[in-house]
Amino acid sequence: MSKRIPLAGVIGNPVGHSKSPRMHAHWLASQDLPGHYIPMEVEAEDLADVLAALPRMGFAGTNVTIPHKEAALAGAVRATPRARAIGAANTLTFLPGGGYEADNTDGYGFFANLQQRAGDWRASDGPVAVFGAGGAARAILHAMLEAGAPEIRLMNRTRARAETLAAAFGPRVKVLDWGDTGPALDGAATVVNTTSLGMAGQPAFDLDLGGLRPGMIATDIVYIPLETPFLQAASRRGARIVDGLGMLLWQGVPGFNRWFGGDAQVTPELRELMLAP
Repeated sequence: MSKRIPLAGVIGNPVGHSKSPRMHAHWLASQDLPGHYIPMEVEAEDLADVLAALPRMGFAGTNVTIPHKEAALAGAVRATPRARAIGAANTLTFLPGGGYEADNTDGYGFFANLQQRAGDWRASDGPVAVFGAGGAARAILHAMLEAGAPEIRLMNRTRARAETLAAAFGPRVKVLDWGDTGPALDGAATVVNTTSLGMAGQPAFDLDLGGLRPGMIATDIVYIPLETPFLQAASRRGARIVDGLGMLLWQGVPGFNRWFGGDAQVTPELRELMLAP
């Protein structure tokens, strides 16, 4: 009898647009590992039943995406400290005794992307300006603070949502009004767009970025288009730009290695593959 082939996948609704299956298939093939990674569209009311059934079908784990990240964390037998701090999970690993461990690798992916694409960057280089206060922002704030960012200047269209994050993450997070970019960018070392503004099919990023200067790092979590209007504006002002594709790639690394026993690498070849139609 041959050893059982490990399975993994991504659960969301919708999920057909996900590029994670392409990424995991590349890693499996490049390392000559057995396994399969599949997309699974699951309704919210079915999530608990699906997660209970998957390990009996040979699944080692699964990614979860919108709208299931919070519910996946709530149903975990155990969770990593970063998943608890962020309040959501995107990477689940099934446990031998039943149930699953929940993790959140979004902040790890964001951080690793910056380290790869801007090798001398450090979170401790200076204040960080962050646009947006959604789920991705929570993960990024956690990663930045853990890495020693001295201050995070947070702006969101709905100020109350930003204030909720500031209350959760402590006094190093300062809330500014949406559009108050002058004070936000003054002396900042890193500028991050976590909103969907500038994404294909979404409104443009139209805030004043005149405060950007050479030497700053500007990064966007959007990767379609690869160079967003936000990044284009930052580049014109001399900032060093980092696109969002690497965050998608790096966030998948921990799960792949746990489920398939591999050594996933984020390479130029993988980036080209993910950008292909």
